[in-house]
Amino acid sequence: MSLNYDGALAIYEPTLGLEVHVELNTKSKMFCGCATEFGAQPNTQTCPVCLGLPGSLPVVNKRAIESSILIGLALNCSIAPFSRFARKNYFYPDMPKNFQTSQYDEPICVNGYLDVDVETDEGNKTFRVEIERVHMEEDTGKSLHVGGATGRIHGADHSLLDYNRAGIPLVEIVTKIVPNTGKYAPLVARAYVATLRDILRALKVSDVKMEQGSLRCDVNLSLSKVGSGKLGTRSETKNVNSLRSVERAVTGEIIRHANRLESGEKIVQETRHFLEESGETRPGRSKEQAEDYRYFPEPDLVPVVPDAKWIEELRTLLPEKPADRRKRLQTAWAVPDKEMNAMVNAELLDTVEQTVLLGADPTKARSWWLGEISRIANDKAVSPTDLITVNDVAQIIELISKGELTDKLARQVVEGVIAKEGSPSEVIAKRGLKVVSDDSQLMKAIEEAIAAAPDTADKVRGGNIPAAGALIGAVMKLTGGQADAAKVRELLLKHLGQ
Repeated sequence: MSLNYDGALAIYEPTLGLEVHVELNTKSKMFCGCATEFGAQPNTQTCPVCLGLPGSLPVVNKRAIESSILIGLALNCSIAPFSRFARKNYFYPDMPKNFQTSQYDEPICVNGYLDVDVETDEGNKTFRVEIERVHMEEDTGKSLHVGGATGRIHGADHSLLDYNRAGIPLVEIVTKIVPNTGKYAPLVARAYVATLRDILRALKVSDVKMEQGSLRCDVNLSLSKVGSGKLGTRSETKNVNSLRSVERAVTGEIIRHANRLESGEKIVQETRHFLEESGETRPGRSKEQAEDYRYFPEPDLVPVVPDAKWIEELRTLLPEKPADRRKRLQTAWAVPDKEMNAMVNAELLDTVEQTVLLGADPTKARSWWLGEISRIANDKAVSPTDLITVNDVAQIIELISKGELTDKLARQVVEGVIAKEGSPSEVIAKRGLKVVSDDSQLMKAIEEAIAAAPDTADKVRGGNIPAAGALIGAVMKLTGGQADAAKVRELLLKHLGQ
C-alpha cells in the first residue's frame, strides 16, 4: 500500500535545504564586457573570455560584487573581509571552459538568516531559515534539445547550444538545513523563496523572473524516522522555476522518499528533474561531493577584499524590508489580510502602490488591478501590467471619482486601452463613452420607463422601494448604460413620491 502525504508524515519527518540561484541584472557579464540582455539572438553576446578561449583573462565586475554584498546585508549575513574565486571543474556541454568560476571555501557572505511567515493550523507562525553562505559565480550556457516530446535530452534528435548566458553574474544563496518544519515543509520552502524574491526585487539587483530563469531554486530534501534525530540521505531537485513548483517539489519528494523507505529501498543521493505536468521528479545524475569537483583557487583573479567603509555605505542603501512595507501599506490602506495576500500573491502590490501614488483611491486601485484587469490578463495569459499602464488606470479611476465615468463605462474604456485604441481620453472620445448627467435627459428616460411598466411604478408609489430596481435597469438600458445609476435612483424615487 503506497503512502500519501499525511501517511508519510506520520512515520517520517522532513529536513529541507534550499539553494537559490539569482542572475544579477548587471549590464555586462561577470568577468567580461559582453552584454546580458535576455532574448538576444543565440551566441551573439559572447567573447574570448566567456567562451574560455586560450589567452583570455577575466576581470571581476564591480557592480556584481556590490550587489552580492547588498544581498548579504539584507539577509543578515557577515561580509567576509577576504574572499576569493575558485575553479569548479566538471564537464557539461553548456560549460564552454569545462570549469565554472565560483567561490568555494571563502565566499563573500556567511551566516545569515531570513524569517518567513506561514499560515498554520495554529495561526500565523514564523520560521527562521538560517543562511549558510552567499557566493558569487558565473552562469552556464543554455542547451536546447530538439526533436523530443519533452524538450529534454532524452528522446531528442540533437541539441543546440547558446552561450549568451555563459558568464552572466550569478549569486547562489545556500541555506543551512531547515529542521522541524513538519507538515509545513512545502509551505516553508515556498514562503522562503517568495520572501527572498521580494527582498531581491526591493534591492533592484535582479528582475527575479522565475519563468525566464533569472531566479531558480534547487530543493534538497531528506527524511528521517520521527524522533530518530538522524538525517536521511538527501535528493536535490534542480532548477525549480515557480513558487508553486517549489511547494509541489517538496511535497512530491516527501511522498517518494517515504514510499521508497517503507518498501525497503534506499534513497540515492542524486540530482532530480521536476516534471511540471505531474509534480513528480525523475533522476538526473548522481550527486558529486565537493572533492569530485577538484576545486582550486582561480589563478587569474585577485581576491575580493571589500573596504569596511564601502560595506557600511552599502548598508545605508538597504531599502525598507518587504514585510515592513506590506504592514505599513496594509495599515495605511486599511486592507484586510486576505486582500493584502491576494495582492502579494498576484505580484501586484507594487503596481497598486504606484497607482495610489498617482492619486487613486487605494480600494479602487486594488479592485481594478485584481478584478477586471487581472481577469483579462488571465484570459490572455500575460501579466496585467503588460496590458495597461499605471497612469492609464489612475486616470480612469479619477474619471470615475469625478462622475465622468460609471464602472460599466470604465470597463469599456479599459477594454479599449487594452485593444490599443489609444489613451483613456481617446477611447472615450472614439466610443462616445460619456455619462448622461443632464436631469432633463434622465427624466425623459425615466418617464419612458414608467410608461412601459406602469404596474411596477405603482408598486414603487405604494412603498415597494425594491421594485424600483427594474425601472432603474430600464433607464440604464435606454441610456446605453451611460447614466449614473445613483442619480437615476434619486430622480426616479422623487418623481414617484418616495
